[in-house]
Amino acid sequence: MHIVIGLIIAFIIVAIFARRNRTTRRCRWREDRAGDRGNLRKYKCAACGAEAFTASKGPPDTCKSHLPPV
Repeated sequence: MHIVIGLIIAFIIVAIFARRNRTTRRCRWREDRAGDRGNLRKYKCAACGAEAFTASKGPPDTCKSHLPPV
């Protein structure tokens, strides 16, 4: 009985830490040249699936997952 309770507590602790680290996962932007619009470069995040356009050199600096889809 003690082993079962210990396993349940361990599972809960692992689940809490896994969820806490999920929100800190950084975006990994990949350029999508087929989706470029004029001077704007299209990027898609491999981690969260967000899409963003930028006119500056390089990928976006912040995560765009909270924005509505394009």
